[in-house]
Amino acid sequence: MMTANRAPILITGATQRVGLYCAERLLDEGQPVIITYRSGHESLARLRERGAIALHADFNSESSILEFIATLKQHTDSLRAIVHNASMWRKEEPGNEAEAFSQMFTVHMLAPYLINLHCADLLRKSTPADIIHISDDVTRKGSANRPAYCASKAGLENLTLSFAASLAPDIKVNCIAPALIMFNPGDSEEYRKKTLNKSVMAIEPGPQVIYQSLRYLLDSPYTTGTTLTVNGGRHLK
Repeated sequence: MMTANRAPILITGATQRVGLYCAERLLDEGQPVIITYRSGHESLARLRERGAIALHADFNSESSILEFIATLKQHTDSLRAIVHNASMWRKEEPGNEAEAFSQMFTVHMLAPYLINLHCADLLRKSTPADIIHISDDVTRKGSANRPAYCASKAGLENLTLSFAASLAPDIKVNCIAPALIMFNPGDSEEYRKKTLNKSVMAIEPGPQVIYQSLRYLLDSPYTTGTTLTVNGGRHLK
């Protein structure tokens, strides 16, 4: 059982990229952190050495999600915030469309839904308390190539509204919808140029902009039911 004076922040899927960056920044501030991981990453050992609790979680079914919640409650009796960062970037292929849709629905919607419902009691032991969903700017206009991904992320944004209404005033519930944040090492120069040109800012901002957004939502006492768009002005082109 965690004994720190400050209630921990739970970040799902926090062993790489933006989730890892946010977890490490919170740790830099002395904030206790619990992270989830689906597969092993070299960052796991570093996070554990820094005091983070790392729990394995594969949000692929109702039973696995409920099992994770039970495990979480064995490690802490309170939460300062939940950051739903775990995500699946999967394209539907002919013949497995239903499976892909179901899998992304489970990760992007069912897991946050059940975790929010069953962990509200942990959040209510902290003042303030927050739930933050990480969505995607693609929900703004849809996706011809990844409709299932887009639809499940849009559903997550809608859950933001419903939970913000039902959990107020004790728990604030907001959403962050990023566009390009970080390229992958293998991305081609052509792809990078094309992607940068989609926004008026035309930069690869790096994960710090998501941490800044997260920090704002955690610190603001008067913001709930809001989706914070972090897209470099893509909607202006």
